[in-house]
Amino acid sequence: MEKQNMSRLFTREIAVQAIKDSFIKLNPSALVRNPVIFIVGIGALMTTVVVILDIYAGNFSSFNFQITLWLWFTVLFANFAEAVAEGRGKAQADSLRKSRTKTKARRLVHNIEEIALATDLKKGDIVICEAGDIIPADGDVIEGIASVDESAITGESAPVIRESGGDRCAVTGGTKVISDRIIIKVTSDPGNTFLDRIIALVEGAKRQKTPNEIALTILLSGLTIIFLLVVVSLPAYFGYSLKASGVPANHNLTLPVLISLLVCLIPTTIGGLLSAIGISGMDRLLRKNVIATSGKAIEAAGDTDVLLLDKTGTITLGNRMATEFIPAEGFTKEQLADAAQLASLADETPEGRSIVILAKEQFNIRGREINPTGTVLIPFTSQTRMSGIDLRPNGQLRSIRKGAADAIKTFIQNNNGFFPEKVEEVINDLSRQGSTPLVVAENNQVLGVVHLKDIVKGGIKQRFAELRKMGIKTVMITGDNPLTAAAIAAEAGVDDFMAEAMPEDKLQRIRDEQANGHLVGMIGDGTNDAPALAQADVGLAMNTGTQAAREAGNMVDLDSNPTKLIEVVETGKQLLMTRGALTTFSIANDVAKYFAIIPAIATLLYITSSGVSPLSVLNIMKLSTPESAILSAVIFNALIIIALIPLALKGVKYRPISATRVLALNMVIYGIGGIIIPFIGIKLIDMLLVSTHMI
Repeated sequence: MEKQNMSRLFTREIAVQAIKDSFIKLNPSALVRNPVIFIVGIGALMTTVVVILDIYAGNFSSFNFQITLWLWFTVLFANFAEAVAEGRGKAQADSLRKSRTKTKARRLVHNIEEIALATDLKKGDIVICEAGDIIPADGDVIEGIASVDESAITGESAPVIRESGGDRCAVTGGTKVISDRIIIKVTSDPGNTFLDRIIALVEGAKRQKTPNEIALTILLSGLTIIFLLVVVSLPAYFGYSLKASGVPANHNLTLPVLISLLVCLIPTTIGGLLSAIGISGMDRLLRKNVIATSGKAIEAAGDTDVLLLDKTGTITLGNRMATEFIPAEGFTKEQLADAAQLASLADETPEGRSIVILAKEQFNIRGREINPTGTVLIPFTSQTRMSGIDLRPNGQLRSIRKGAADAIKTFIQNNNGFFPEKVEEVINDLSRQGSTPLVVAENNQVLGVVHLKDIVKGGIKQRFAELRKMGIKTVMITGDNPLTAAAIAAEAGVDDFMAEAMPEDKLQRIRDEQANGHLVGMIGDGTNDAPALAQADVGLAMNTGTQAAREAGNMVDLDSNPTKLIEVVETGKQLLMTRGALTTFSIANDVAKYFAIIPAIATLLYITSSGVSPLSVLNIMKLSTPESAILSAVIFNALIIIALIPLALKGVKYRPISATRVLALNMVIYGIGGIIIPFIGIKLIDMLLVSTHMI
């Protein structure tokens, strides 16, 4: 998928639009946002004035004209790089716009159904959707369960389940119901839907610069000012040197030559590509179906050194399934299964439903009619960590509970019962195996244990090892007991784990890590994850999650794949590596340009009796003439921006290594390469200019 996208880097539509935008971006108000290229633009304008004045005076200079052309090309190529990056984001936005259709909604008003336009729906409205209907607006499913085709948003053709309750209730406007019937409560007003926000985010032109990018821009601007002062002072130095050499003062450096020197010495390469690198970082995440609400989030991902990952669905396959009923002494498996099923009727989690199904499969215990009088259903919550039911058949109270061992133990003790030692042994044995034991109790008696299995995802241990090489600490978060958590943590290869974690525990752990100077990444999908997602430096919310979670995070995964957090970190690091590599290359470029231009402008100084200037020894490239040397350097300076656009957009190859090794590799590959390539390129251009008599 990624390879296919990259092969379409320069589609005809994007290239044509980028060329148009390159000229539009010559507007000074747009150009000034990039100080380095703005200086080049001013230089191009000044040389243009010189050329016009020369023509008016009848003293046309081909050299000055070519310098002017290539300076304008430098500005246009930099604009083109930014426009291509923006164009790719706009293409994604256009694709998303097409997915929006003018849909009619079946709105419920006082239990009466009426037809309304989707654009007329407001937050809080209730709508009905059945198989074949387009979901008219963002919302939460409040009743029913259905398969939904979200390919218009995610690009994935496989339908997903959306249901009331739990963390898979959120639906997105523009998606299609494939089966069954759901009732939805609208959660956004027109113009503020999730799709509207995505379109605004992927529009590259609306992207704000990140703190790291702003800092680098300030550094590049500082270097530009330093070189500007150096170049401005050169005519005075040359004037003195020309006088000392006995050369007429009219041979002093011309304005086009000074501007050429300035443009070649300031970091134009990274200046021209900086914006494209940042935009492409968001674009690469989008191609992985992750929406970043800011470039700052991507940079934070690149600097993240602590990752908090939920166990279920991230480290394990998720949806732990009930596989066995283990009765306590004095009870049968069927008695345990019957009680476990009753206690799971109000449990909307996949685990609770699997218990209902297992009881049905093993003992043909099906749904039963329950007299609502005196019956209380107790739903599962992350706070109580158990579910249950209170029944009063024949006037006698049956208080049945199913949940984590410690929660049930407290329930038993509160009812003046005792927790059997053999049940403790079963719990410990299952926990050591990495399984999850759920205990079932009625009134003050323990009926037995339900065995839930959870499987660690294949290859996850290797991915954690890669993160460790990068200096990133992984922390598994789970509501399981410490023994179960320790077993799975050891199998998965995480660095640390939090057992029996409550929502407030996640938030406190993030704050503690941040207080110690760490940048923290986290994933979540539930309303109870929202505070932690908002607190984390990188909060990745699942698209299937609740509206609160999606709004709290600074990234949204359209595929709702919890392991995406690892890919987000890799993309962030790749962005920082790309920026560092091209900055190194750009600064290293100046060395070769120095050896091209300085000898060229100094050939008239201190000429000896043999007619050779001592400074000519610096002309190690043996460039043909001073004019050819200067023009070759200017042409190379422009062309290298175009040559590096694919690398800026695609990013340097990601390697799971430490920052120290990244710096070392950058210095070797892009530092030394940045010195050698210009020597070769400038020499080849010089030979071409001479052979074609263009100079």
